Amino acid sequence: MLENTEGSLPARASVPVRRILLALGAIAIGGMFQSAAAANLCVNRSGASGCYTSIQAAVNSAAPGDVIQVAPGTYREGVTIGKPLSLMGANASNTIIEAAGQPNGINVDGLGNQNLANVVVTGFTIRNAKYEGIVITNASDVTVWGNVIVNNNRSLGFGSNGPVCPGIPSWETAEDFDCGEGIHLSGVDHSTVVGNQVVHNAGGILLSDDTGATHDNLITGNTTANNPYDCGITLASHVNLQQLPPFGVYHNTISDNESSRNGLAVEGAGAGVGIFDSAPGTQNYGNVVIHNRLVGNGLPGVTMHSHTPHQNLTDNVILGNYIAGNGADTEDAFTPFPTGINVYGVSAASGTVISQNIIKDEGIGIAVKTPAPITAHLNDLLVKGIGVDNLGRNPADATENWWGCTSGPGGNGCATADGPGVTARPVLRQPFHQ
Repeated sequence: MLENTEGSLPARASVPVRRILLALGAIAIGGMFQSAAAANLCVNRSGASGCYTSIQAAVNSAAPGDVIQVAPGTYREGVTIGKPLSLMGANASNTIIEAAGQPNGINVDGLGNQNLANVVVTGFTIRNAKYEGIVITNASDVTVWGNVIVNNNRSLGFGSNGPVCPGIPSWETAEDFDCGEGIHLSGVDHSTVVGNQVVHNAGGILLSDDTGATHDNLITGNTTANNPYDCGITLASHVNLQQLPPFGVYHNTISDNESSRNGLAVEGAGAGVGIFDSAPGTQNYGNVVIHNRLVGNGLPGVTMHSHTPHQNLTDNVILGNYIAGNGADTEDAFTPFPTGINVYGVSAASGTVISQNIIKDEGIGIAVKTPAPITAHLNDLLVKGIGVDNLGRNPADATENWWGCTSGPGGNGCATADGPGVTARPVLRQPFHQ
């Protein structure tokens, strides 16, 4: 059931991710000794050595800054954290939060605790929650690392119009179809989600702005796989009728993740990474998608959607990803063949940067349809079909790409360029990635 990520990312990605994980571990362990005022609390199933028998009891008793160490075992509870602390399981392989019947496995609740910051969650398997495995709202400087998030979103059902999630909290706008996914950040800033396995939930990792702006977060080194009803990683700006205009999802970095085989249960369910604006006024800008491996998802590897006027889907960067074997886009963002990257915008997706990606085993490498010029340079377009397809009317600058042969688009064995206003020459004479 669980995924082994060893070797799954390009070699250039593995060293930085390991360094991040080692650094986070050192910070968490070092933090245990930094403050004389901070205490170490313990949890085990028997209550031996004066430990608590439930994680929530330890959290309730902890003072700000305390470290809670949880021994191996299965803990049948949901945990709510409303204060700065470090919650450290012994190991995700044997320290399990069994959240069956609970709303969430772990709720880092800044929505109910103003100015919540400095929370660490590591070393757990979190499974079978009704909604999210881990949900974080209105908090800063939260670190979630080294966890397994599996088989959550258990309240998901199917009505006459498709998936539904009865009972999901009202603030979770437009999440009825997947119960909020495995890990959900809303109103979260300057936080890190690293080295987690998020598998067999309805969806993977979600960044949204239902309760506040979600910005300046790092999502890195995670595996999101086999989540059938949504994207592996989603950045979604929603309309909350209590807050107009919407807060926005911006300046987040999505790096060195493996996102594969997501969104396959129904047509159009999910991309490797999706960047979406929903209604007028929504904002999803200045995000960076870099050095990810995006393979075999139901929608394009990177999928950008702006469906109405008066949205902000600008200045997003798609850089250095490996993208292969994904699906076509659907509905108004339709692409005629399986697609690596699709930039669709009723509002102008201006400032989009597409560079240094390897795109293969797709019918279309890069598809664009938006009232703004799009640039794509230094990509390796190893597709058996259309390298760059302009489905709209505005120019597409596709110069300095490798099209699969030295003669460029239309040459023997090369990808082609299609649609109006695609400038393809000059071309690279060898692959960018040697």
